[in-house]
Amino acid sequence: MKYKIGHSYDIHRLENNRKLILGGVEIPYSKGLLGHSDADCLLHAIAEAIIGALGLGDLGTHFSDKDPQYKDKQSSYFIGEVKKMLHQHHYSLVNIDATVFIEEPLLRPYLSDMKKNISALLDIEDSQVNIKATRGEKLGYIGRSEGVAAEAVVLIVKGRELKRL
Repeated sequence: MKYKIGHSYDIHRLENNRKLILGGVEIPYSKGLLGHSDADCLLHAIAEAIIGALGLGDLGTHFSDKDPQYKDKQSSYFIGEVKKMLHQHHYSLVNIDATVFIEEPLLRPYLSDMKKNISALLDIEDSQVNIKATRGEKLGYIGRSEGVAAEAVVLIVKGRELKRL
């Protein structure tokens, strides 16, 4: 069996008059993430980690932020396309471990919904997805609530479909 690991980090600035969407979940907050798409840095990090594990470059290689067809696109679209890449290369996800770096709002009430949404988008079990959140403790751009970042690590396996638990 052939296993591969992928890793990614994504960051977006917080701005007024934008929705805060993380893990495909809209979170009530006075600011949202600025980007070409919906700027969901958690889904971007997961998608890019999968692309990296496949050895296919990065998110921008496949979905350029200069391409108008991706303007305001929901990041769930990118996850769907990356899922197709996994299947085309005969790989399956073993697990995802991700962290969101955000000062406020606190994400604890939303983590379960994010996990369920991500596992549904990728057609994997909830137990294969782990999402954590941590604060900047008032340090740096995260601590000053200027931006939000996410980091993801994925493990994929070739040669078999993982059975549902």
